[in-house]
Amino acid sequence: MDKSVDPHVGRPVSSSLPEGAVRNRRHRDHIKDLRSAPVASGVSLPGPDGFGRSRPDDDRPTDRDRHPGVGTSVGHIKRASAVFPLDAYPEARTPVTTLPAPQPTSSIDPSRPIAPAEQPARLDALEAAVRSRSDLVPRIGIVLGSGLGGLADDVEDAVAIPFADLPGWPAATAPGHVGRLLLGRLGGTPVAMLQGRFHVYEGNDSGLVVQPVLLFGRLGAEIVLLTNAAGGVDPAFGPGTLMVIADHLNLTGRTPLHGPNADSIGPRFQDLTDAWSPRLREALKAAGVAEGVALEEGVYAGLLGPQYETPSEVRMLRGLGADAVGMSTVLECIAARWAGLQVCGVSLVTNAGAGYSGVPLSHEEVLEAGAEAGPRLARVIRRFVAGLA
Repeated sequence: MDKSVDPHVGRPVSSSLPEGAVRNRRHRDHIKDLRSAPVASGVSLPGPDGFGRSRPDDDRPTDRDRHPGVGTSVGHIKRASAVFPLDAYPEARTPVTTLPAPQPTSSIDPSRPIAPAEQPARLDALEAAVRSRSDLVPRIGIVLGSGLGGLADDVEDAVAIPFADLPGWPAATAPGHVGRLLLGRLGGTPVAMLQGRFHVYEGNDSGLVVQPVLLFGRLGAEIVLLTNAAGGVDPAFGPGTLMVIADHLNLTGRTPLHGPNADSIGPRFQDLTDAWSPRLREALKAAGVAEGVALEEGVYAGLLGPQYETPSEVRMLRGLGADAVGMSTVLECIAARWAGLQVCGVSLVTNAGAGYSGVPLSHEEVLEAGAEAGPRLARVIRRFVAGLA
């Protein structure tokens, strides 16, 4: 086992979460409207206050986020204005269990290669650490991209565990990513949520990047919902478009399945014909119809980053069949399918691809788009999760 895995994690502790605890929550899908400069393809969404405007007769959102997450303090959370996304301001809103001080991370080397064969021992340690705080068995695991703070706020009886409190995990560093694991109930359905994620461009090995979704499976989840902020490659997908992921292009040059296999988790050669579950895609689209939220469908291209694409690269991606592009998600999907989990996902388009708008890409545009469109996506996800019960 790697030294970065905490050897002192105790046995899982059986405990029961309070049942029937229901808090009245006000709907927080309203947010201030601000204009901002155009943005880049695939940025994260750290900011709370930007909003894009929809065209007068267009029901679709007009902006999005690409890559949230940066070291943000976590622990006992105080309430704050609903105007600010929780994934950008962790001190906002959801009351959660106060946790002990984070483990020292000086010995953690996130770039150290993690072969599939090492994952079972690492997952044992992670599962034990989580079970010492909660015995909730999630029905679904959700990776929250930028602009979804309101969704996290709706989790009842939430227990929050900072990344740095989990063995072998460093604190999140990507802008806009809080970096914590939430366990609780969303509309009565037990869920695990990841506020922020690990990216390869942060210097993390692919094996570390996918550990959160593998942990979802260890905790009992059968379904994984991946969300992200993306740049629009299809010229018709303007800022604010919500795209159900039908398939992906893994152009990162990485795979989480490189090295000796762990047969106890999944097969050596994983079939990806239906990597993105057709059944769950239809359920997401039905949830959009029920909520009156327009959803497109398309192919997501995953690149390494962190730089945005050039206009020539955007044209190349379009020629390859991509509709949106970002810097995450594809490795998580591969690992989830390897572990036998059903996968679905939604990209929040935050900006047109490089060369389409005639203006430089900027992070501010990404923030605006995510703040405006995030509540729409949160409504779809709430309806989708309710349909799983």
